[in-house]
Amino acid sequence: MRILVVEDERKIAEFVRRGLKEEGYSVDVAYDGEQGYQLAHLNDYDLIILDLMLPKIDGLTLCRQLRQEKMNIPILILTVRDSVKDKVTGLDAGANDYLTKPFAFEELLARCRALLRTYGEAEPTKLKVADLEFDLLSHRVTRSGREIYLTLKESSLLEYLMRQAGKVVTRTMIAEHVWDINFDSFTNVIDVYINRLRQKIDRGFDRPLIHTIRGRGYMLRE
Repeated sequence: MRILVVEDERKIAEFVRRGLKEEGYSVDVAYDGEQGYQLAHLNDYDLIILDLMLPKIDGLTLCRQLRQEKMNIPILILTVRDSVKDKVTGLDAGANDYLTKPFAFEELLARCRALLRTYGEAEPTKLKVADLEFDLLSHRVTRSGREIYLTLKESSLLEYLMRQAGKVVTRTMIAEHVWDINFDSFTNVIDVYINRLRQKIDRGFDRPLIHTIRGRGYMLRE
């Protein structure tokens, strides 16, 4: 899942970005409304977390513009404005949820999960391909009952491959969904992580699950 955070207070933006990345999300940050507008059109996001008091384009205007352009990305407003009138205005502008600062990160995370469940595809709690299972709640990965220990980035990559099981995924698709906007697409980092997954997922088993599709990308399949 890829999230855009539009927040001009850099401490808050970094706090939210770091916390979401620790949960396995890919996160981009915009520090003003104009940059947020550009990124929202440039990349495919599953959720936008939006401050209201932004330079260049304020949050309400940005929210209205995105809705007028028929962009149906879920929007969570995160702001110090806490009056009932402000909340009503924000929701009427097209936001899907409204959370005031200061906030508990656990609540922000729960609201993000709720929006992703409600406005995205039905969110499974477990992914399964052949004898490979990924419990998304406990982050536990097993194959034929044997537990496999993965790093956070390896887990994110495996989750994306399992969600796209049976489909070819290109390096560009992986970069967009597993890494963030600062990723250097000219490195071989993706190949390195694919090889690491192969060592952990396929080594010691008769049937490999991760396949290279020559000239196109990768596929996870039985």
